[in-house]
Amino acid sequence: MSILLLGDSRNVLAELAADSIDACITDAPYELGFMGRAWDKTGIANDPAFWALVLRVLKPGAHLLAFSHSRTYHRMACAIEDAGFEIRDSIDWWYGTGFPKSLDVSKAIDKARIEDQEPVRVVCRFLRAVMDSKELKSSQIAEHFGCHSRLVDHWAARDTDSQPNLPTWEQWLELKRLLAFGDEMDAEVWRLNGRKGTPGEAWQNAEVIGRHEGSTPGLAGERFSRRDDLIRAPSENAERWSGWGTALKPAKEPICLARKPLDGTVAENVIAHGTGGLNIDGCRIAGPPKEGGPRRYTALGVMDDDGWQAKTQEIDRGGKRWPANVIMDEAVAAELDRQSGNRQSGAWDGTRNAEKTRSVYGAFAGRNAEHPREFSEGGASRFFYVAKPTRYERDLGCEHLPKRSAGEATDREDDTDGLSSPRAGAGRTGGARNFHPTVKPVMLMRYLCRLVTPPGGTIIDPFMGSGSTGIAAALEGFDFIGIEREAEYMAIAKARIDLAQKAPRAFEPEAERAEKTDDRQQSLFGGTP
Repeated sequence: MSILLLGDSRNVLAELAADSIDACITDAPYELGFMGRAWDKTGIANDPAFWALVLRVLKPGAHLLAFSHSRTYHRMACAIEDAGFEIRDSIDWWYGTGFPKSLDVSKAIDKARIEDQEPVRVVCRFLRAVMDSKELKSSQIAEHFGCHSRLVDHWAARDTDSQPNLPTWEQWLELKRLLAFGDEMDAEVWRLNGRKGTPGEAWQNAEVIGRHEGSTPGLAGERFSRRDDLIRAPSENAERWSGWGTALKPAKEPICLARKPLDGTVAENVIAHGTGGLNIDGCRIAGPPKEGGPRRYTALGVMDDDGWQAKTQEIDRGGKRWPANVIMDEAVAAELDRQSGNRQSGAWDGTRNAEKTRSVYGAFAGRNAEHPREFSEGGASRFFYVAKPTRYERDLGCEHLPKRSAGEATDREDDTDGLSSPRAGAGRTGGARNFHPTVKPVMLMRYLCRLVTPPGGTIIDPFMGSGSTGIAAALEGFDFIGIEREAEYMAIAKARIDLAQKAPRAFEPEAERAEKTDDRQQSLFGGTP
């Protein structure tokens, strides 16, 4: 069963029953102003009061899994801990599809509008003089704008200050109203604002030494945009910094693994509430099939009238390995395997050499209580779960919804700041039906749901987005409560989750391979054979 609720998650959580939900799995806002979206700069993910609302509705011992960004994870994790959660671990999701939003330092040097530095200082001197004449401090003006006083200091920078800055035209008009000065600087402020973000004269006048080959990508289905495909000779100063940038290629997103405090011991909590543990066996990493069936080995002993007796039991792990706190996608796994090559790990039946265990007596002499290890071989990625993010699954269930390109988004869109998900509609002329910019792969979310949720449990996602957690919950047999503030995403989530409940096989890898094969046949033969 899935319940989807439209509204601010803080208000919705406050209405839910306390101690009623088994797990929270969510892709929280990263608080980066991602793609200019208003929902990614509210501060909610860094607010302990919000996570306290999540804590209240979870059962004792229930786990929380919350995605974040490598730059802002620390703030979210501190807020989660301050709300009363125990931080148990962090899981790194490694992927190969991220791209950096990096500034080319050498180009920035040549593009800088150094000719505007003195005109901007003239405006700053004017504002400082007006403030001084009215005996106003930067903090007083900042209070009116709801900003930090340092921003006003930049607008009214003194000649000894290193970072003069120009107010936007809207800010200038508000300053005029607030400080009651005349129109004498209006034309200059308008002119300088019109030149913001455009290359300076040195860049425009630089020698052209080539042109970028190929089509110019843009919003019509491609990831990047170029305003100018000309290649210019760098100045002497810029050439010194050729090859320098400001960002690394992103290849991971951290996931905070936290737990609501237990009601007693783990054993007592699990019996009373069904929560508190991780589903280790259900999330073991697949290994080679076990030959000869389950292995019998000494696991524990009992005391009876005849003294301490060994007790054997059969456990068939099939060579599966303990789930790690690192998760990869296929691109990262393939690169790791390429570097590691084929590696072998030998089998071990759990028996130690008796000569090395002479201090062990009785039924356990020469034995070891650990799990036996199966022989395996392959690349290093076999030790980690591999999640496969696909574009095919983004639009599953959304066939009746209209397509929308990135440029048609409600809020302003910008570069994706190096996050893993491609721009909405990237690579597809005409946009996409599921235009949410940070869709997580269903296979990844299924794994996480299975890891922390007891059988028949209920999962809540206070930032549902396009519904990947809800799809995963439905496919794994869990109940789901999803909360989403944006109506445009609610429609997408509902369509996708409905399909997962009605036709779960549509999200299986076999269905995608069949679809791709059919598409290829149509492209080769002009129609379905």
